[in-house]
Amino acid sequence: MKSNVLIGVAAVAASVGILTFAAPPPGGDVPAGAAQQAPEFQNIDQWLNSEPLKLQELRGKVVLVDFWTYTCINCLNHLPYVKEWNEKYKDKGLVVVGVHTPEFAYEKSTRNVRNAIDRLQIKHAVAQDNHYATWKAFNNQYWPAVYLIDKQGKIVYSHFGEGSYGTTEKKIQALLAEQPPAVGS
Repeated sequence: MKSNVLIGVAAVAASVGILTFAAPPPGGDVPAGAAQQAPEFQNIDQWLNSEPLKLQELRGKVVLVDFWTYTCINCLNHLPYVKEWNEKYKDKGLVVVGVHTPEFAYEKSTRNVRNAIDRLQIKHAVAQDNHYATWKAFNNQYWPAVYLIDKQGKIVYSHFGEGSYGTTEKKIQALLAEQPPAVGS
């Protein structure tokens, strides 16, 4: 009897541990003192819908980096919000960059990614990250994942998975309302 109880307790503990490690971190606002400079886009195979972008050259703008892949259902559910933010705020200083990082080998095909961009009517820049270089530079682990970069080039917000669309949009609005950095700062 005692061994059955111990086995049951061990099974519950293992289940809780697995669920804890499987859940994405909460993301959200990064405390001001902890905000780090965003890494540059690394080893991008192909830029689609845009000339190559460099975060250094986007200083003074708010940048939304969206890690996605075209066969991920969570990414597809999340995509309408990203597209809406691009349309709504692109003329107000928001730059949206979808970093397409493939989960499966066939997602590495530029033709397949282009077809998905056309089918999904994506208008924002897409960086094809077949070798996970940008993914690794951001220490990313999830599809979809959103990182907001402020006008000084620091990551100030993140969200992993679906949801928190209202919170993310409010953060976009707040970052756009901030004054750009003074010249020389």
